[in-house]
Amino acid sequence: MSNRLNQGQPYALGLFRIVIGLLFACHGAASLFGVLGGAMGGGTVPTGTWPGWYAAVIQLVAGGLVLVGLGTRTAAFLASGSMAYAYFKVHQPEALFPLQNSGESAALFCWAFLLLVFTGPGALALDRLFGATRGAGAEQREKQAAPVTA
Repeated sequence: MSNRLNQGQPYALGLFRIVIGLLFACHGAASLFGVLGGAMGGGTVPTGTWPGWYAAVIQLVAGGLVLVGLGTRTAAFLASGSMAYAYFKVHQPEALFPLQNSGESAALFCWAFLLLVFTGPGALALDRLFGATRGAGAEQREKQAAPVTA
């Protein structure tokens, strides 16, 4: 059973990346273009306002890149940092815990993107197609880091 799950791991990670990237990009599109209900119940974020407009651009661009798996680690690092900023600057001053301060989505996005920074894009990513994650010796390092099967 464990061996079968290990074989599906890259695909599960790829699906995770696609879903997280899509959800994040939707947040940016809602804030920038007013689609999907718009920003905070309707409308758009005024162009150039700090930090809302910049956060929305990061959400749209980084979310789109993560979605297709292009520059995944870099885009995920930027997205994770933006969500950490959002949590500590906007939510955490209201209360200590995410459940109390409405910061659950910021905290979850932050940790989900941080996970992608360390795991990479998984299967079905443009990074793999273009060989962006393949450097000298990358295949050997992947074999050494492969999970142990019982």
